[in-house]
Amino acid sequence: MSLAIVHSRAQVGVEAPAVTVEAHLANGLPSLTLVGLPETAVKESKDRVRSAILNAAFEFPSKRITLNLAPADLPKDGGRFDLAIALGILAASGQVPAPALEEYECLGELALSGAVRPVQGVLPAALAAREAGRTLLVPLANAEEASLASGLKVIAVEHLLQIAAHLNGSAPLQPYAAQGLLRQSLPYPDLAEVQGQLAAKRALLVAAAGSHNLLML
Repeated sequence: MSLAIVHSRAQVGVEAPAVTVEAHLANGLPSLTLVGLPETAVKESKDRVRSAILNAAFEFPSKRITLNLAPADLPKDGGRFDLAIALGILAASGQVPAPALEEYECLGELALSGAVRPVQGVLPAALAAREAGRTLLVPLANAEEASLASGLKVIAVEHLLQIAAHLNGSAPLQPYAAQGLLRQSLPYPDLAEVQGQLAAKRALLVAAAGSHNLLML
């Protein structure tokens, strides 16, 4: 199959609009073209994805590759589309089954080794994926945040090889079991750590002791 479609999510404030990553392979001189209003970080994903695919022992197609991030009028930034782009290329070249990708939405930045790195803004994407009725593929470091969207099936991954094995059915991954966010009690700053500023520290102590208002300029 020379055409593959992978679902992902952009980040616009607190919203996570849907982005469809379309990968098409054609005959011609080997090249990779990325269209769909990508910002600089997204354009750089071409090199990250190529290295990740090769270092994960997959074949990078020696064809003319066109990647379209739709809709074209929505700006895309960050490395959150790396995973979807890589899976699109692998599916279009027949290295992973393209139909299996229909039920997933993918987020994740790729390292050159093929490892999947965390991204920001996962919770809005998780809520949107739940509304769309799809499973969310996220980096392991983002799995706990994604699990805050109750009723969503989350698959946590650490490497591109894990995802390929899961989609091929050779090593299926179990849905992530949320552990719950841990409450961390951080120590408060202490005035003893401030060097000098004796007058200012005394003013703070007096204001705190007497419950007075304080204006610092």
